[in-house]
Amino acid sequence: MSTVINDEMLTASLSDWAKLPPEYAIPEVAPSLESAREYCRRLARSHYENFSVASWFLPSHLKQHFFNVYAYCRISDDLGDEVGDQASSLRLLDDWEAELNACYSDVARPRHPVFVALAETVRKFEIPRQEFANLLTAFRQDQRVGRYETFTDLLGYCRNSANPVGHLVLYLCGYRDAERQQLSDYSCTALQIANFWQDVSRDYAIGRIYLPLEDLRRFGVSEEMIRAGENSSAFCEMMRFEVERARQWFAQGMPLVGKVDGKLALDIELFSRGGQEILNAIERQRYAVLGRRPVISKARRLALVASAALAPITRKLSSPPVARNSR
Repeated sequence: MSTVINDEMLTASLSDWAKLPPEYAIPEVAPSLESAREYCRRLARSHYENFSVASWFLPSHLKQHFFNVYAYCRISDDLGDEVGDQASSLRLLDDWEAELNACYSDVARPRHPVFVALAETVRKFEIPRQEFANLLTAFRQDQRVGRYETFTDLLGYCRNSANPVGHLVLYLCGYRDAERQQLSDYSCTALQIANFWQDVSRDYAIGRIYLPLEDLRRFGVSEEMIRAGENSSAFCEMMRFEVERARQWFAQGMPLVGKVDGKLALDIELFSRGGQEILNAIERQRYAVLGRRPVISKARRLALVASAALAPITRKLSSPPVARNSR
């Protein structure tokens, strides 16, 4: 009986992985470490989004580790969103977590190239398993929960879906304290909800509304309006409120820039400015995001990179001179 069950589970697993790009599948034999590193580099470089995953400002000795972490996050996200079947996604996430467990095991060894590479990163920087596992909790939640009653409920989701990413970045850069993690949480949550406000129509198309239901009721907005793409005055007024709330979260996280070294500070400033630019794009559309996704132009992205790079110089020039002690 157990043999039959195991065979059925194996067949289901193979069928689930077949719904994704072939290179995502778990191989029978683990690749070499160098092959695994190259896999992560290739995946990261082929999935540039708003900004380069290993920004120009990062020290070169950290880039491979950022590629490894990004590859984990990228495939984890795709297991939740790109399969199109709830049961399949949940099984795939279970398979993925088994590889994560092997990455931390003294006995088992992972076979997927992401985890072969990630194991090196985990050991070098002593990263707790829970940071990676929390992301999987969020992706499982996406399969089961499509509405959030309150903003507090949404923050609970962001605690697993967004905040661990900031913690991972801090670990890679040598920071492990609660104060910096809290500041990072503000920024990561702000960026997450900015993306939600940008993607209201896209998210609704896959059965999700991240706008708190209490806010829909408060402003007199119905799900019917969202489905119909009705950018009514009530909807736009609600989006104005949500945008300003996201700005407040970005502001709470900005002190982190002054509490990390220069190169990481540039990266944090860049991502924060990028998230705020999403909010600016929403504002420029007068908050009418339904059916018309706000985007950041390529020229604006380059301007943000330049602005982030010049920010330390600008701050230095604008600071009052420090009086020298006379002898």
